[in-house]
Amino acid sequence: MRITFAADGIELAGDLRVPAGARGPLPALVLTGPFTGVRDQVTGLYAERLTGEGYVTLAFDHRNWGESRGTPRRHEDPQGKLNDLRAAVSLLRSRPEVDGERIGAVGICLGGGYALKFAAFDPRVKVFAGIAGAYNNPYAMRAGMDYQAALAALGEVLERQDRGGPVEYLPAVAEEGEAAMPGDEPWAYYGTGRAASATWRNEVTRASVRELITMDNMMGADFLSPKPALIVHGVVDRFCSPEGAEEAFRRLDEPKRLVWLDARRHIDLYDAEPYVSQAVEATAAFLREHL
Repeated sequence: MRITFAADGIELAGDLRVPAGARGPLPALVLTGPFTGVRDQVTGLYAERLTGEGYVTLAFDHRNWGESRGTPRRHEDPQGKLNDLRAAVSLLRSRPEVDGERIGAVGICLGGGYALKFAAFDPRVKVFAGIAGAYNNPYAMRAGMDYQAALAALGEVLERQDRGGPVEYLPAVAEEGEAAMPGDEPWAYYGTGRAASATWRNEVTRASVRELITMDNMMGADFLSPKPALIVHGVVDRFCSPEGAEEAFRRLDEPKRLVWLDARRHIDLYDAEPYVSQAVEATAAFLREHL
């Protein structure tokens, strides 16, 4: 069912799925997903599959994205996303179908890092699962670029906007040329019918890139304990590095599990088989044990 709820006074739109014929209250999952993604893409697919495993699920559009309100449109707001997740859990706990003491956070791609950090600091969340997760932290970002030059260029964008200029955008994906996610692999998903959505647009604020390179979601791994953690990742991933998944796993305390899938592209875990089924099966098995 389509549902709306508020976070910081901003109306968010989501889809609440309840297992057919199930008798509640049931364990529930809140999902958060890829950079620029909307709920009828990756998170909706995983929500549908996990509902089939017996969980109430909530996939929703974060503020500024999709059908949810918020401005600037298509702008990455890290603290805002964490607040959205908090409000989503509050919604789940208000529902008669949900056992409010059995709620987990599941994140895919960039959502993996958000779900990790959120679960670490919200006692209402009992378990975390990250699938093809991006566990961003400034240390790793600094190692792969001229960090100060990037900050300076993005700072100029924000200064122009602070002085009354328009919000500046760039393409989210492009096969060639400038984009927030350049190259053939992101294009193979977002630039094709695989990501078809009436609410997704191929643009993102330039300032969103600054948020990506300055956020520290990896720190959630240091604070999640004693909650159980699952990390599912492809053995080859050019966009969310296996090394990042390994670092997050190393920094986590028990109980924890790391599942490697023989996927060769990051977007394999967005919608391709057998990888989605393998990820869902690993997640459901872990949740049955810990939630």
